[in-house]
Amino acid sequence: MDTQLLITFIVAITLLTLTPGVDTMVTIRNSARGGWKDGFATSTGICSGLFLHATVSALGISVILLQSANAFQFLKLIGAGYLIWLGMKSLFSLLKGQGVFTLPEGKEGSFVLKRSFREGFLSNALNPKTALFYMAFLPQFIDPTGSALVQSLGLAAIHFCIAMLWQCLLALAVNRARQWLQHPFVSRGINGICGTVLIYLGARLALAEE
Repeated sequence: MDTQLLITFIVAITLLTLTPGVDTMVTIRNSARGGWKDGFATSTGICSGLFLHATVSALGISVILLQSANAFQFLKLIGAGYLIWLGMKSLFSLLKGQGVFTLPEGKEGSFVLKRSFREGFLSNALNPKTALFYMAFLPQFIDPTGSALVQSLGLAAIHFCIAMLWQCLLALAVNRARQWLQHPFVSRGINGICGTVLIYLGARLALAEE
C-alpha cells in the first residue's frame, strides 16, 4: 500500500471509530459500571473481534479475486458507496438536530475482567454491521497481487490501535464525557465534520483510477 492510500485508510478508520455505535456505547456503559478498568477490558475485547472480521473478510476477498477481477472492482464501489451513505446519514442527523451520544446513567460497580472482555468481544464479533463493513471497506485498500489475509490483518491491527486509544480515553473520561459529549454544539459538530469527510473519501475512492 502506498503512503497516500495508507493515510486515507487511517483518516477513514479514525473517523469511523469516532462515530458512535454499539461498541462505543458498550465501552461507556461498562466504564460507568465498573470504572476505567472495566472500560479498558471491554475495549480490548471489542478490538480483538476486529481480527475475526478481518480474517473472514480476507477469505471472502480471496474467493472473489479468484472468480473475477470485475467482481472485486464492484465490491470496491460498494465500499465507497457505503462511506458516502454513512456520511449522508451523519449529515441528516445534523439537519435534524440530533446528538450523537446518549450516555448511560449509573454508578461505579464491581469489575470482573472475564465478564468485561467477553461482553466487548461478543458485541463486536456478533455485530453483522461490523462484518459487512469489513467485507465492503477493506477491499478499498487491498492489493490484489498480494496476500489478502496478511493485508487484512495488518489493516485490522491499525484499526485495533486507533480504536483502543479512543475507547480507553472514553473509559478514563466517562464522567466528564457525560456532560461534554451531550453538549449540542459538540454533538452536531461531530456529525457535520464526520459526515462531510466520509462523503469526500467515499467519492474519492469511487473515482480513483487503478
